Amino acid sequence: QVQLVESGGGLVQAGGSLRLSCAASGGISSNSLMGWYRLPPGRQRELVAVISGGGNTNYVDSVKGRFTISRDNAKNTVSLQMNSLKPEDTARYFCYYHTWRDYWGQGTQVTVSS
Repeated sequence: QVQLVESGGGLVQAGGSLRLSCAASGGISSNSLMGWYRLPPGRQRELVAVISGGGNTNYVDSVKGRFTISRDNAKNTVSLQMNSLKPEDTARYFCYYHTWRDYWGQGTQVTVSS
């Protein structure tokens, strides 16, 4: 059974940085897609960033140039480095893993104060 455990959320002032990490276990394939989604308060879930097994990345326009996704296939981890954080980045962030179905972690809260 795939399990995803996020860490690294917290409270930060605008302009600050946070690094989110996700530890995956339970038969993880290095060829599968991994990424991060977020659920802002009062809004719909949105894709933040994804990374393929080969390291190709894709980002939502609002975080391009500020966020960087990376993965370590040997350790089955995916990380999200978030710089120049803005209040609108406030959300619960969820680790995502896709094979023949989608898997989600429990999420970690990121709050950016103005």
